[in-house]
Amino acid sequence: MTDKDESALRMRIDIMLPSLNEFQRRRFLSVEAKSIGRGGISLVSRLSGMSRQTLTEGVKQLDSPVAELPKQGRSRKSGGGRKPVWEEKPEILDALSDLLEAHTKGDPMRLLLWTNKSLRKLSAALSQEGFSANKDTIGCMLKMLGYGLQSDKKTLTVKPSHPDRDAQFEHINEEAKKAVACRCPVLSIDAKKKENVGHFKNGGKTYRPHKSPIEVLDHDFPLPELGKATPFGVYNIFKNKGFVNVGLSADTAVFAVESLRKWWYAEGICDYNGATKIVLTADGGGSNGSRNRLWKLELQKFADEIGKDIQVLHYPPGTSKWNKIEHRMFSFISKNWQGVPLISASVIVNLIGATRTEKGLSIRCVLDEAIYEKGIEVTDKEFESINISKDDFHGEWNYTICKNTD
Repeated sequence: MTDKDESALRMRIDIMLPSLNEFQRRRFLSVEAKSIGRGGISLVSRLSGMSRQTLTEGVKQLDSPVAELPKQGRSRKSGGGRKPVWEEKPEILDALSDLLEAHTKGDPMRLLLWTNKSLRKLSAALSQEGFSANKDTIGCMLKMLGYGLQSDKKTLTVKPSHPDRDAQFEHINEEAKKAVACRCPVLSIDAKKKENVGHFKNGGKTYRPHKSPIEVLDHDFPLPELGKATPFGVYNIFKNKGFVNVGLSADTAVFAVESLRKWWYAEGICDYNGATKIVLTADGGGSNGSRNRLWKLELQKFADEIGKDIQVLHYPPGTSKWNKIEHRMFSFISKNWQGVPLISASVIVNLIGATRTEKGLSIRCVLDEAIYEKGIEVTDKEFESINISKDDFHGEWNYTICKNTD
């Protein structure tokens, strides 16, 4: 059969099938398969989705002068069709449930515990117990038993949750509401994971001409001449606006505060010049961690420079995923550049800056080529000079760096 003939057949099938009942579809497709001759059943099965077994039986019925036709108003003759296996053998549901329970309960003596529970493997396991059911039937029975495909969910913690975890969430929420009522900015800040710069594989897919994928390096070792890029994000929670400072040096407290400084002079000074303070929600660790002395010292310099108090609210340990910048900004950046190699710093800046969402997220992105020194020590004298006011509730997480008035 030529490509033209196959296209014509596909067109007839697409036009006719929606208007036919079950019997009429079998009859029509069987006629088409028989008219083609050798290979007709396979071709019609592929184009229509009807099984080869059904078509084979349909072609046989075309040649049978005594083939019984269905009564008026029915798709098949009375009593036609095979009974579901779970009606003929109800115990098969218990056997399947037992196979699945073995994985749930962690029975080490059951082989299926250590295999992927695919439909075919479940079918093979049932056949060893004397039941016959193909993968499609297994799928139907899994739905009847209340099972469905599930991915892993990160909910377990290595360490027990802090007893005041929920109370801290509520505290952050209340302080954010107060700040907005006073027309002060509430910013969610964090550094996105470091990205290798160069022709490296980037997770995800992007549309390309057929069979012409982007070629990338076969290893993920960073190139010394290009290094890594660290996007530090500043997300304005209540305005749904983002600012990203892409650094090519170390992710330090100085870099984190410099990112805030760049945000202030690019956007903040215009929108919040009359605000009394800036409110930051941040993770408990990293360059902006609650125990980082250099972070607090640099914030003091920044507060004195702009004449604003800076209130910091840290998320409890192990809860960084709740930081709003993660799922309101960083996730969309990752989606925007998926499947695209980050071959240069300018590409990274352009991809981040082009990120948009239907809910109005916009991001300004700048490149920071400064070199930030690692391992800077803060002396006790320098730390004591910080004008810090700790909250009554978990002062180690909630504090304000007050501007010096002298």
